[in-house]
Amino acid sequence: MPKRILIATYYWPPAGGPGVQRWLKTAQALRKLGHDVEVLTVDPAFAVYPLRDESLNSETKGIIVHRTKSQDWFSAYQKITGRKEVPFSGFANQAGRPGPLQRISRWIRGNFFLPDPRRGWNRYAIAEALKQHALNPFDLVITSGPPHSTHLIGLELQQRGLDWWADFRDPWTDIYYYRMFYPSAWARRADSSMERKVLQRAQRVIVVSDDLKRMLAAKSPGIEGKFVVIPNGFDPADFKADAPQPNNAVRTLAYTGTLTLDYPLEGLYQALRAYCQAHGALRLVIAGRPAQEALDSLKALSAEIPLELEFKGYLAHSESVALLQSADTLLLMIPDLPNNKGILTGKLFEYLGSGRPVWGFGPTEGDANLILESCRAGELFEDPQAAALALAQWPSEGAGTQARGRYTRLGLAQELSAYLDK
Repeated sequence: MPKRILIATYYWPPAGGPGVQRWLKTAQALRKLGHDVEVLTVDPAFAVYPLRDESLNSETKGIIVHRTKSQDWFSAYQKITGRKEVPFSGFANQAGRPGPLQRISRWIRGNFFLPDPRRGWNRYAIAEALKQHALNPFDLVITSGPPHSTHLIGLELQQRGLDWWADFRDPWTDIYYYRMFYPSAWARRADSSMERKVLQRAQRVIVVSDDLKRMLAAKSPGIEGKFVVIPNGFDPADFKADAPQPNNAVRTLAYTGTLTLDYPLEGLYQALRAYCQAHGALRLVIAGRPAQEALDSLKALSAEIPLELEFKGYLAHSESVALLQSADTLLLMIPDLPNNKGILTGKLFEYLGSGRPVWGFGPTEGDANLILESCRAGELFEDPQAAALALAQWPSEGAGTQARGRYTRLGLAQELSAYLDK
């Protein structure tokens, strides 16, 4: 039965980056299935986005979007640190040892702006949601985090009588960069209390991986039955069905997205060195905002081995997809952190959608590697020598159409839709 759904998400075009794709694509897919979907988000004039991608605005056609003001708590951070850039997830654009002002600002963030500075949007979002609900009632509100402060919007709306589901794209207190905010014991307790309350009160909790489900379900007894695993996916319409096979003069690896010092970079460097010394030239194209230390190390490596480097910076989504289809092999990196078996980056599914083979580093028993193996799309390694040997014999094609078909946005929306009537 069709439902009237309000999706509350801070990240919506013109915001860019992987956090936008999940509900931008899922909202359109749910509409194709007959649901009435509207979006509640922040007005770009009041938003604080690490990345912008104006090209994504064209993909919002047909969706009613309610935009509100927001209180800007990031201005204080920028004044304290003297930085104009908004911090990326994991401080990818601020890697390395933070200076005194950065440490102070991070401590302020981790102890006073709980659960995060984007909570300044909540009171405006709650007022707008109640206004729209009074005009034409919603059957369901879905909040998506990060920022996990968005779930507090759902919590308040539920107290006002609305049905509410919470969508977790990433962990909350277990996210890998949480420790970088130097939270005090009091702050950790406060964050954990909010997290448990959201998990206990939401009627369903949507998560992107089985491992994230296990992690969050352990936070409170008796809540495991409310979890729904809906991984990220890809939209076949983003990819050219008739794209020719790559014909690169030098074998080309492509990487998109974040690359911080928490990733298994040493293993990557060793594997690239071993491959180039044994088999000759290799080209590595990186699109995104890698940590400066990673770029410096790759440049130093290219001075001693035949490794060609190309840094493209942040690309619009359409350009990023085109890069994937033009590469011989796609490089996937999973952060080398506790609880990393459940990390399923958005790029994994875009990689699958491209049909190109995937090679990289991450837990061999993690959810990402299991998906790659089940789709016959590639493999992740922990041992650099084994990775170098495998790269030399790597296949020329990735996941086939049928194998990757279960991860289309429409297919995943159908799975989600099946729960709406339960």
